[in-house]
Amino acid sequence: MRNFKELEIWQQSHQLVIKIYKATIGFPEEEKYGLISQMRRSASSIPMNIAEGCGRGSDKELRRFCEIAMGSASELEYQLILSEELAYISKESYESLNSDLLVVKKRLNVFIQFLRRSS
Repeated sequence: MRNFKELEIWQQSHQLVIKIYKATIGFPEEEKYGLISQMRRSASSIPMNIAEGCGRGSDKELRRFCEIAMGSASELEYQLILSEELAYISKESYESLNSDLLVVKKRLNVFIQFLRRSS
């Protein structure tokens, strides 16, 4: 069992969640149960799955939950594209959030590969 709070990938993905919550505050009210909810769910699913995987008994299970987190990260990547194209976020905001997301995805991939080799 690992302490998820000590993992850099968890810390970075947690910070991304906070940024997504702040970015979606200005979305139109009609998106409250649509894109706002979906983006917040996708973003928070990344560190949540890492945390849940850390509470499991093996690196194999942790890897499985990290792979689920990667799926949520990909979902968020599309939601950011959509948000920018609908002009809910600025191009600059999109680029900043997407850059942070790509860092999380790359580090998550490295962690998954590490877990794959160790099991």
